[in-house]
Amino acid sequence: MARSALQYAGLALGGVGLVGTVAVTIMPQWKVSAFIGGNLVVFENLWEGLWMSCKSQATFRLQCKVYDSLLALPPDLQAARGLMCAAAVLSVLAFATAILGMQCTRCTGDDDRAKSPVLLAAGVMFIVAGLVVLTPVSWVASSIVRDFYNPTLDDGRKRELGEALYLGWASALAMVAAGAVLSCVSYARGESRAYRYSLPSHRATPKSHHTEKKPLSVYSRSQYV
Repeated sequence: MARSALQYAGLALGGVGLVGTVAVTIMPQWKVSAFIGGNLVVFENLWEGLWMSCKSQATFRLQCKVYDSLLALPPDLQAARGLMCAAAVLSVLAFATAILGMQCTRCTGDDDRAKSPVLLAAGVMFIVAGLVVLTPVSWVASSIVRDFYNPTLDDGRKRELGEALYLGWASALAMVAAGAVLSCVSYARGESRAYRYSLPSHRATPKSHHTEKKPLSVYSRSQYV
């Protein structure tokens, strides 16, 4: 019962990480405009994402433009686009593999020996996907912080951390936690299978009782006299 609950918890964390990864990949709020120094235009927000840049005005009007070329992006956003796409595909594969390794599914049969490696593979893929998400998110965040404290950079070009970065960190944490839970469950299943043994059937083996026949005593003729 506890093992099934841990499996469902790991699958739920993996699903949250999967949805968060896809959302972070699509969201344009990776870099947002910073209102510092001479940049006092507070009625207009600038967003920069992996696929487009948006301009949000105070009149609730949103204008987005898709990037014309990948080479026009900064190096951190170029790498982030490829890594986030790879993380999204890997998280989908991990989620599907985890469903196949669940105790309630019958696709791989009822044998725990077949489901335990499947669940372990799903856990490892979730951990790798979480680390892949963590890499571009942290890289973009470090570049934003570095440019923010760069005195030679114009204030209008400085950016702040967007909502997509915080969601990316949460998604990476959820997938790493899901991978750890699924891996521990598969390891515990393997340990319980190793210590499981069948009691030998004690069959009453018929004991051969050798009855020794006493030899007939040969009496001499003198004893009968």
